[in-house]
Amino acid sequence: MKVPYGGDYNPEQWPEQVWKQDYELFDAARIDTVTLGVFTWAQTQPAPDMYDFTTLDRIVERAAAEGRQICLATGTGALPPWLAKAHPEVNRTDFEGRRHRYGQRHNACPSSPVFRRLSAEMARRVAARYAGNPAVIAWHVGNEYGGACYCDLCAAAFRGWLRARYSTVERLNAAWNTTFWSHTFTDWDEIEPPSALTEHWRGPDHTAFQGITLDYLRFMSDAMLTNFRDEKRAIRESDPHTPVTTNFMGMYRPIDYHRWAPHLDFASWDNYPPDDTSQARMALTHDLMRGLKDGQPFWLMEQTPSYTASRDVNPLKRPGLMRLWSWQAVAHGADAVLFFQMRASRGASEKYHGAVIGHSGRSDTRVFREVAELGAELERVGGVTLGARTPARVALLFDWDSWWALEISDGPSRLVRYQQVVLTYHRALWDAGADVDVVPVTADLSRYDVVIAPALHMVKGDLAERLEQVASRGGSVVTTFLSGRVDEDDNAFLADVPGPLGPLMGIRIDEWDARGPEFVNPVCFDNGPIVDARLLLELVIPQGADVVGTYGEDFYAGTAAVTRNVFGAGYGWYVGAGLDQTGVCWVVRQVLDWHNLSGPYPDVPDLETAVRVTRDGTHLLFLLNHNPEPVEVVARAGGLDLLTGARVHIGQVIRLDARGVMVLRQ
Repeated sequence: MKVPYGGDYNPEQWPEQVWKQDYELFDAARIDTVTLGVFTWAQTQPAPDMYDFTTLDRIVERAAAEGRQICLATGTGALPPWLAKAHPEVNRTDFEGRRHRYGQRHNACPSSPVFRRLSAEMARRVAARYAGNPAVIAWHVGNEYGGACYCDLCAAAFRGWLRARYSTVERLNAAWNTTFWSHTFTDWDEIEPPSALTEHWRGPDHTAFQGITLDYLRFMSDAMLTNFRDEKRAIRESDPHTPVTTNFMGMYRPIDYHRWAPHLDFASWDNYPPDDTSQARMALTHDLMRGLKDGQPFWLMEQTPSYTASRDVNPLKRPGLMRLWSWQAVAHGADAVLFFQMRASRGASEKYHGAVIGHSGRSDTRVFREVAELGAELERVGGVTLGARTPARVALLFDWDSWWALEISDGPSRLVRYQQVVLTYHRALWDAGADVDVVPVTADLSRYDVVIAPALHMVKGDLAERLEQVASRGGSVVTTFLSGRVDEDDNAFLADVPGPLGPLMGIRIDEWDARGPEFVNPVCFDNGPIVDARLLLELVIPQGADVVGTYGEDFYAGTAAVTRNVFGAGYGWYVGAGLDQTGVCWVVRQVLDWHNLSGPYPDVPDLETAVRVTRDGTHLLFLLNHNPEPVEVVARAGGLDLLTGARVHIGQVIRLDARGVMVLRQ
């Protein structure tokens, strides 16, 4: 047993004589797992009543004969042209109301009965044909679900979704506050999808009725989930046991992955960072993917070995970076390391996308050598990391509803972006070396000593009470500006800000100051630094809380910006200002140090540490040097370095090469 290693392979694009060369190169690189058939619908079903598995049969047979594990796709990631021509209603209607013609991918209306029937039938036939093949270790449904549709079919489905959610038009009117602007609905058929033709102006984030738009975001996420569930149900008719997944896209706004997670047997995601300084961002996203299924390991389904082709500028991964980032994924819970793509496509939009095997088919390129070296390392380490969990005592709450509601809100500031706020707080935890679970607001919080809830704009259900319980038993809860503002319908709480979080935080807020990025108000911490605050500056009025940081300028100079409130045996921290990274790091370190939860090297920049605990209780300490130069530190723990076989002793000086990695079994 070992970590599956390989990736997305499309032999249907090549004559069979190329396959022989590919598998010889796969052998050299220790490639043991291939994802097959992701975009084969048009080949496998070339006409409405014709199914032809000749090519896919040969592909699957060859992979199995070569000893490869197969993640087998249903092939439904994009429509075949004949389907769009025969049933034009399967083509999506965009936000501006334009019915699209055939092209691209992500091109199917999720509410189309024809699409639902035929995609499920394709999954049914693929599963019936290959179920029981011992080489097939996982099923891959669709591909990178996303986008939206605003057609008449979706409008009708949206109304049905609303009926199920609200039961009565009266309840819906209350939720959407439709007495505003004479919007009171008297019949379900009066409701239109929120688009450029109805409630929106200047794009999808500018809406007159946030409640309507929020519900359409929820509906569209659920509609595509229904597509996934259709195909999974069809697979289960032939194969009740082999795990089923689809590839997520990390912090992807259009789909609420928390709503999807219960329906996947394991989470997987595609990691394409925008540049080569994205290590903290990737750590957050790995933690988010691991947190989707209560800490269960995930698959890194795709990454490029070199560069992408989807951006205006596509930087090359520097030497050692692919290895480092692959081990970072494993450190955060990945139980598979896979690439896109195994062989570079000859044409179309991904012909310049990085690949393990380039157009020339060479094995002496730097990229191929690095892939082969990583394959050898993973082979040496074996299966020791498989199934290992992260023993985090810090939780960071991530909530798609808060993300959507905050960014479609008319005020206080469109410059405040949810993802950026979350990144800033997770970066502070990452810099300090804390092991973190990124979890939904519905998660069990009883095992955490610290809960960080940045920009918790929407507070749903009993969340406020559960956060109070964390503090009552001696934990610390940290939340920020724009938290506790609205309920699950996106209506403001009829209470002092921060609404139901007020008692825990021991504050109230009557006013706030939203400014452009050029406006800076310094925040001064007691016995701490003076830092910059931008964009959103709340005027915090303590109601029992102690003042930790104050504003330095303007008419509210000297008033509270950051507070700490004693609650039970613990604390509620409130950060009312958009602090810079230095300020957020300072606050978070106060909290972590109080609970002794910082990592072993919190003051060594870009030296990442992470812990996984194996099924037998063995601790694995990962040290990842994201610096372009070597780093030396004193070992705080002893053990065996699984990558080199060297024994490490407490107190010994450890040298990590530039972008170096150590996996210490303790």
